Amino acid sequence: MRQASKSDLVSALCSDRFPLKRCLCVKKETGECEDARMRGCEDTRMRGRDGFASLICGLLFWLSLQEAIAAVSRLRGLRITGRLTQVCIAPALLLALRRLRHDGWHGGHSLALTSLPALVGHLTLASWRNRAFDPRLRLRPGIYADRQIARLDIPTATGPVPALYVVPHAATGSAVCVAHGSGCNKTFYVWPIVDTLIQQNLAVLLIDLDGHGESPRPQAFPAIVQNISGSLEWLRIRHERVGVIGVSLGGCIALRAVADTALADALVVLEAPIRLYYTRWHMLREALALMQPAVLRLLRDGSPYHIARAWESPRIRARIGTRDLIEALDVIGSLQRIAVKAPDLPLLLIYGDSDAIVPRVQAEQVRQTMPRRASFCLLSHASHLSLPIDPRTQRLIADWLMHTLTADR
Repeated sequence: MRQASKSDLVSALCSDRFPLKRCLCVKKETGECEDARMRGCEDTRMRGRDGFASLICGLLFWLSLQEAIAAVSRLRGLRITGRLTQVCIAPALLLALRRLRHDGWHGGHSLALTSLPALVGHLTLASWRNRAFDPRLRLRPGIYADRQIARLDIPTATGPVPALYVVPHAATGSAVCVAHGSGCNKTFYVWPIVDTLIQQNLAVLLIDLDGHGESPRPQAFPAIVQNISGSLEWLRIRHERVGVIGVSLGGCIALRAVADTALADALVVLEAPIRLYYTRWHMLREALALMQPAVLRLLRDGSPYHIARAWESPRIRARIGTRDLIEALDVIGSLQRIAVKAPDLPLLLIYGDSDAIVPRVQAEQVRQTMPRRASFCLLSHASHLSLPIDPRTQRLIADWLMHTLTADR
């Protein structure tokens, strides 16, 4: 019998009747699966790194774009970089855009995902960097380069009225009393109009109406009318010519005060309602209307945090609700009485065509009732909240008052 050689033994072991071949095949297949798994993990890691890089580029793109817009628009309060780093904005924007274009669909997806976080991050960084940039500091009592501000209590028939008295160093002998709207106070976003009036060398008296701000008395009728009547008497002792600006509720009170006994050389009324009625839908419309350049311009004066904080005001303390108070003040009746009592009184009425609180039908009623020589302006794209801070409104008021109060009679 022939003895089996070594090669015959190996062939027999590797045949199908022995498990060695199957073991070698399984080992080979297992190695291939492990390689495929390793390649899959590596691809996943690469995709993760690419996705993370794409998100970073998306954030960089939005932050650079927002910073560029802030720089071009001179929105100092929205800046997150200094002058030395401004040169890096354009290269960073181009680099991020190039990478996002290279990523194709994933780049667009990253832009969509990072838009809101980038906006929130930019506002947060701008608020922190400009934390000392507060426009309300410009209304603190003291002596400044172009004005002097004093905190006063104006004596009136119903009690003292808290006020800020702003006097330019080169006064012309004319002054203006400013009455705020419902739920506000004497410093409620008034620094733009104060700056504009001071540039015209007009003194400004900012008052807190009863039930608002620092006033010790609740909102009541007819006592609240004395807030403006008494303030005008106080100003007339110190200035040759006196005007009054009333915003919303303040406009209703100003009209009633002049219709009763108050003496004014000029009267400006902004968005004074005939009656007050609004729903949540109207408030939503007003909130959406704030997304316009006139409001964004406030960021030239302060950081996002301080601009938002300027909205804060103490709650109204009232014996009569604001709706009932506006009806009692009787805007239409006041205009009719002024037309008889002082038909030549310089009167400027300003309303917004996008006002959700005082609709255009009320503005039209005011226009039809106003005295014959009064001026009426319906400002386009202006809402109830944006009208008082709109630069067009401020220029119109300042120019009109300058001509009315300082021009030779």
